[in-house]
Amino acid sequence: MAAFIATAAPAFGAEADAHYVQRLRLLAQLQSLNAELLSRDSATAVLQEVCDRRMVEAPRIRARRVSVHDDPAAATAARRQLRATTDTPIRLRRVELICGDTVLSRADNWYLPGRLTPQMNTALETTETPFGVVVAPLAFQRRTLSARLLYQPLPPGWEARGDLAFDAPAVPPRDVLQHRAVLQTPDGQPFSLLVETYAADVLTAQPPPIRDR
Repeated sequence: MAAFIATAAPAFGAEADAHYVQRLRLLAQLQSLNAELLSRDSATAVLQEVCDRRMVEAPRIRARRVSVHDDPAAATAARRQLRATTDTPIRLRRVELICGDTVLSRADNWYLPGRLTPQMNTALETTETPFGVVVAPLAFQRRTLSARLLYQPLPPGWEARGDLAFDAPAVPPRDVLQHRAVLQTPDGQPFSLLVETYAADVLTAQPPPIRDR
């Protein structure tokens, strides 16, 4: 992954400079979040740190269930990814991961209940505990399949240009980053396929105040 390179904002006035700096901060936050997710086994732990930085006495991250219809084709593809036979039971848990009232990410999680304990399966069915917290006793490892930025605060080649100016603050879309990953036990047995889509609320960069020069 290319390292983030800070450059001086072009001199187009205080307002344009403020919007440029905001976009730099958004890009830095996106890159930092992506790097953290790629280097950690638990995405929930990363989001908990985001929540802790944002709020005094931050609550624990909750996984709010979202209703979902059966998708046999997606379940078949997930079984293949998890090296499970066609008759192996598989479940889909769709949730919004929430800090207080703020949705930080949405996750689709296909998992094999037969590779979890009965207590874990009960917790996943009846509580708002995030998947990574429930299965933590498995000492799982995360294997990332893909990581994709859904939002680019600055255009390609921005670091080599000196003519960038923005007449309005950046407004990120609802979703800014997506990861696909498999969770597996230390001996390499996969038990969960995740598609995690991170919301704009994981970012906190706002335009800095404009000061008279």
